[in-house]
Amino acid sequence: MSNANNSNTTSLPALLQSLRSHTINTLPALRRTERLIASLPPSTPNKSEITKALNEAWIYYVDYHSLLNELRGLTKNYPFSESCLEEAKNGVSKSQGNYCYGVLKRIKDRGLIPAHARALAARPAMWGGRKPSATEMHKLATACESEWTRVLGILLRYWDA
Repeated sequence: MSNANNSNTTSLPALLQSLRSHTINTLPALRRTERLIASLPPSTPNKSEITKALNEAWIYYVDYHSLLNELRGLTKNYPFSESCLEEAKNGVSKSQGNYCYGVLKRIKDRGLIPAHARALAARPAMWGGRKPSATEMHKLATACESEWTRVLGILLRYWDA
């Protein structure tokens, strides 16, 4: 175990650079990095600087469409709603805890998905300009809601355990 800690501490400058340059830019990679940083002893040199860089990396990940792209990559049939994500972001502080987790949790806790799925299903552009029937809109909203909720659960599981 001490060898792992030694290799971690010798690579901390590289880790810091990777966070600052956004080369660690997926949810799984950021979570691994977060767990690594949390496991460092408090006496680790520059730990607060590394923690700050991680928080900034999470903000960048969420605010510059990486989270949206990851959500949409997992919702190929019904691309995740940008407006749903934006609504969730508006209510989460960037300075407290993990910003990404806060945004995802807000989507879940506030039940934002159903309203955004219905709004998407009601857009004329989704229907080639024609007015869909209530049944058609309901089917599309239900399909979006199901896929988006499934993917939200997948991403939130990164914080389990």
